[in-house]
Amino acid sequence: MKPPNVVLGLCSFTHDSSAALLVDGHLVGFVEEERLVERKHTKEFPQRAVEWLLAEAGLTAGEVTAVGYNFRPGDYLAELPRALAMAADPVRRDRVVARAAGFAKVAARTRHRLREIGQRFPAARVVAVKHHRAHQLAAFTASGWSESAVLVVDSLGERQTTTIAHARNAEQPRLRQVQAVDDPASLGYVYGAVTEHLGWRRGDEEGTVMALAALGDPARFRSLFAQAVPLTDTGFAVDPALFPVRVLTSGWSRTSPAFRQATCTPRRDREPIEQVHQDLAAALQERTEQVMLHLAHRAKELTGSRRLCLGGGVATNCVAVGRIIDSGLFEEVFVPPAPGDAGTALGAAAAVHTRVDTAHPLTGIHGACYLGPSYGEQDIDQALAAHPLLDGKALEEGDLARFLAERLAAGMVIGVFRGRVEAGPRALGNRSILASPLLPNVVERLNKVVKFREPFRPFAPMVTAERAEEFFSLGQQAPFMSMAARATQAARTLVPAVVHANGTARLQTVTADQNPFIHALLEAFAEITGVPVLINTSLNIKGKPMCGTPQMALNCLTESGLDALLLEDRWVVR
Repeated sequence: MKPPNVVLGLCSFTHDSSAALLVDGHLVGFVEEERLVERKHTKEFPQRAVEWLLAEAGLTAGEVTAVGYNFRPGDYLAELPRALAMAADPVRRDRVVARAAGFAKVAARTRHRLREIGQRFPAARVVAVKHHRAHQLAAFTASGWSESAVLVVDSLGERQTTTIAHARNAEQPRLRQVQAVDDPASLGYVYGAVTEHLGWRRGDEEGTVMALAALGDPARFRSLFAQAVPLTDTGFAVDPALFPVRVLTSGWSRTSPAFRQATCTPRRDREPIEQVHQDLAAALQERTEQVMLHLAHRAKELTGSRRLCLGGGVATNCVAVGRIIDSGLFEEVFVPPAPGDAGTALGAAAAVHTRVDTAHPLTGIHGACYLGPSYGEQDIDQALAAHPLLDGKALEEGDLARFLAERLAAGMVIGVFRGRVEAGPRALGNRSILASPLLPNVVERLNKVVKFREPFRPFAPMVTAERAEEFFSLGQQAPFMSMAARATQAARTLVPAVVHANGTARLQTVTADQNPFIHALLEAFAEITGVPVLINTSLNIKGKPMCGTPQMALNCLTESGLDALLLEDRWVVR
């Protein structure tokens, strides 16, 4: 019997380490390393993720036939001649030369990483996959579509920051890239630079800036951002006078003195948030939406497609995604559960599989989001043994959804840890903190004593797909909480707690097929309250990753203001 084609996909050594495994084209699983080691955005080799995937498939490292890695070192070197040519500009010479040296260092470092991976999997062929191709395949294969445009927007993948492709047949994908925007014109870089300028962590807290934007007036800095990120016939550019050419291997400033003079001095963490900060965030967000909509128009023109897949870190900007949907440009817009770099592990695996195995189509990817480990009774017992002050009572056979709905309706804030870990940055019901949106001051309580985060940050709703249109105007399903939808009058009246200051909510629509337990919970809550909507936020506190293990979930219970935790079938209270 012919041995299976075993392809491991890796995102590692940069940030958001993760791994995915395909066996004869079927997706065994995907998981981010941070969920297993409790280190947010870890860049370490995803050892635990790989160990779990191989154990799940009943395989060893020696049986891996190919490894796909999500960066290609040669493409960094292709940037050097252009970078050095820019050194003729005396104003920018020092930074540009340093930048060229940085590209060379990253290329050498990536080659070293590929050799290290090869040593871990001695029987495997290690394949370097172009970063944006990994993003494109991660987005398109998850859609399950026969054809679509694919728009990827991030900070930097080798030399590319934005790409448009035309894709066909998600199970045996064929992609044709039709346009690219190269570094240093990067929308992700600009958003991250302003996030840092406003006092939050670049690469982690851009969502905080997006939330803050709803409180500001974009008019104050509108002309500045029009200058900073001008639209072009092929996409956009970035003005280096405001956002200087960055150096890949240094800590040089990401905003210029001219930018700081035109806006404000950089805010430090924990300093008061002033109106100027809100207005700056608002102008940044407005320009981001304008650029994304412009790119979506370009994708439509170049591909003629009626559907659009989005990928890359900027695709996590749910308000911009909502703007594209509202434009009516496309009949449907799709964002995969893990659009950022973590998801490129799956895309890299898909790229390698389609190159080496044409006999087996890709399966198990379409619509899948619960792709990580689950835990059995023995694992739960071991975790509880380490917390003797917690009472972990096994619930009797019965309607768990009704049990939970009654307690949520009574005002409890409850963590839920059930089944397999979600893929991507959004909690989708298996690693969630749930609360009733009907509670007075529920947002203030969640931010202050449960999540320990900024008071202006909103909370997302989950709603049954059957009744979503009563509360939100989106026009399509949103299974992965990746799109902001306008709230209806019913939502503003009945559940204002989930409506942000800009009149939108980042919703998750839930079907019985996608998550039977959460769907049943929403229906039970609706029977009690008349409203099929719950607040859903990730099972973690600020600065920590979503809880991927029972131990992490119990730590979250003891370190936060949660009232209780449903740990599989255990009802855990202090």
